[in-house]
Amino acid sequence: QVHLVESGGGSVQAGRSLRLRCDFSGLHYSAYCMGWFRQAPQKEREGVATIDRGGATTYTSSVEGRFTITLDGVRNALYLQMNNLEPEDTGKYYCAAEYRIPTCRGLSDTDFTYWGRGTQVTVSS
Repeated sequence: QVHLVESGGGSVQAGRSLRLRCDFSGLHYSAYCMGWFRQAPQKEREGVATIDRGGATTYTSSVEGRFTITLDGVRNALYLQMNNLEPEDTGKYYCAAEYRIPTCRGLSDTDFTYWGRGTQVTVSS
């Protein structure tokens, strides 16, 4: 059973940084894809960044150059370093995982079966 737990959210002012962490278990596979998604109030969930076991990454355009996704296969942890945060980055951030695909195919949440419960990020101007 795959289990994901996010942490690291908080309330910060615009321009500051946060680092999200997702501790995971049960991903005993040679290949898998993991990602970060976010959902703002009254908006649909959107893909922020994905990474596969080989280290290939994809970012949504609005975070390119500001956010970095990394995967630590030894510590079973997924990270999202968020720099120069903007009020538009506010939302609940979710960690997701899928082992049925060998590499990540994009930022669609329909590709992912396993989800954490999320951690709130609030950025004030």
